[in-house]
Amino acid sequence: MKTIFLDRDGVISQFTPNDYVKTWNEFRFLPGALRGLGMLFSHGYRIVVISNQAGVSKGIFSMENLNDITLKMEREAEKAGTVFAAVYYCIHAPEENCECRKPRPGLLQRAKRELGGIIFGETFFVGDTDIDIEAGKAAGTKTILVLSGKTRTAEETLGWKARPDFVASGLEEAAEIIIRQDSSEKDEGKSK
Repeated sequence: MKTIFLDRDGVISQFTPNDYVKTWNEFRFLPGALRGLGMLFSHGYRIVVISNQAGVSKGIFSMENLNDITLKMEREAEKAGTVFAAVYYCIHAPEENCECRKPRPGLLQRAKRELGGIIFGETFFVGDTDIDIEAGKAAGTKTILVLSGKTRTAEETLGWKARPDFVASGLEEAAEIIIRQDSSEKDEGKSK
């Protein structure tokens, strides 16, 4: 079963510039996000969320708040027909220099260890920032930048250390790209 890695804020939920999503009341699914999740899930993909949430270590919100947001996000996604395989957070501040904070690929590697069956070269990381793209590239995944969060235009990527393989307007279009890419790879495999 193929696995798709998704950032949370700016991909699944609204990105809040200069702030954090601190409670469930502040969480908003992006337009088309639940449809995109559903498309991936119905095509047999395992969906894994990989997100930096430094607000916990900074004392801006509690681990209990983060767990509550996660539980309710999972419930709403399930009502819409999607089950997440796992949700991984880095709760460390940048200055803690941990291995799990994106752009380092620590959480992707942890998912590979814990979930099994992940071949990075056959999967995608979908994110809305340069650090998401760097994390995906560092792990060896294909990458899709969505313009529904922090990054608003493809031109912003011109100076990035790592460039995305694909750019999409949001998660729904990213799901279409993933499904199309996989089906064309299968067709190529059959013709060999």
